[in-house]
Amino acid sequence: MDVSIERDTLKELITFKLQHTHDLIRSILDKWGEGNSDDFISKAKSGALENAEMDGIIMRQLIADYNKLRELLDSI
Repeated sequence: MDVSIERDTLKELITFKLQHTHDLIRSILDKWGEGNSDDFISKAKSGALENAEMDGIIMRQLIADYNKLRELLDSI
Protein backbone atom coordinates (compact mmCIF):
# COMPACT_ATOMS: atom_id res chain seq x y z
CA MET A 1 0.00 0.00 0.00
CA ASP A 2 1.33 3.44 -0.93
CA VAL A 3 0.53 6.56 1.03
CA SER A 4 0.97 10.02 -0.38
CA ILE A 5 1.98 12.97 1.80
CA GLU A 6 2.94 16.53 0.96
CA ARG A 7 6.61 17.41 1.40
CA ASP A 8 5.89 20.32 3.78
CA THR A 9 3.67 18.14 5.95
CA LEU A 10 6.34 15.46 6.09
CA LYS A 11 8.95 18.04 7.10
CA GLU A 12 6.67 19.31 9.86
CA LEU A 13 6.10 15.80 11.20
CA ILE A 14 9.80 14.96 11.20
CA THR A 15 10.67 18.31 12.79
CA PHE A 16 8.09 17.69 15.53
CA LYS A 17 9.53 14.24 16.22
CA LEU A 18 13.07 15.67 16.25
CA GLN A 19 12.05 18.27 18.83
CA HIS A 20 10.30 15.67 20.97
CA THR A 21 13.35 13.39 20.84
CA HIS A 22 15.62 16.31 21.72
CA ASP A 23 13.38 17.15 24.68
CA LEU A 24 13.58 13.55 25.93
CA ILE A 25 17.37 13.58 25.64
CA ARG A 26 17.52 16.90 27.51
CA SER A 27 15.21 15.61 30.27
CA ILE A 28 17.46 12.60 30.90
CA LEU A 29 20.56 14.79 31.00
CA ASP A 30 18.83 17.22 33.38
CA LYS A 31 17.68 14.36 35.60
CA TRP A 32 21.29 13.26 36.10
CA GLY A 33 22.81 16.75 36.12
CA GLU A 34 24.83 16.12 32.97
CA GLY A 35 25.35 18.49 30.06
CA ASN A 36 26.72 16.11 27.46
CA SER A 37 25.20 12.87 26.18
CA ASP A 38 28.55 11.21 25.47
CA ASP A 39 29.77 11.88 29.02
CA PHE A 40 26.47 10.69 30.46
CA ILE A 41 26.53 7.43 28.51
CA SER A 42 30.12 6.81 29.52
CA LYS A 43 29.37 7.45 33.21
CA ALA A 44 26.21 5.33 33.09
CA LYS A 45 28.07 2.44 31.45
CA SER A 46 30.98 2.56 33.90
CA GLY A 47 28.73 2.76 36.95
CA ALA A 48 29.95 6.24 37.91
CA LEU A 49 26.29 7.26 37.95
CA GLU A 50 24.59 4.69 40.13
CA ASN A 51 21.32 3.33 38.70
CA ALA A 52 21.73 5.24 35.42
CA GLU A 53 22.29 2.21 33.20
CA MET A 54 18.72 2.02 31.86
CA ASP A 55 18.68 5.74 31.11
CA GLY A 56 22.03 5.28 29.36
CA ILE A 57 20.53 2.59 27.14
CA ILE A 58 17.51 4.77 26.41
CA MET A 59 19.81 7.70 25.65
CA ARG A 60 21.78 5.69 23.10
CA GLN A 61 18.55 4.71 21.33
CA LEU A 62 17.22 8.28 21.40
CA ILE A 63 20.45 9.55 19.85
CA ALA A 64 20.26 6.89 17.13
CA ASP A 65 16.63 7.84 16.45
CA TYR A 66 17.52 11.53 16.37
CA ASN A 67 20.33 10.94 13.87
CA LYS A 68 18.08 8.87 11.59
CA LEU A 69 15.39 11.54 11.68
CA ARG A 70 17.96 14.26 10.96
CA GLU A 71 19.23 12.31 7.94
CA LEU A 72 15.68 11.80 6.72
CA LEU A 73 14.88 15.49 7.06
CA ASP A 74 18.08 16.45 5.26
CA SER A 75 17.21 14.12 2.37
CA ILE A 76 13.84 15.75 1.71
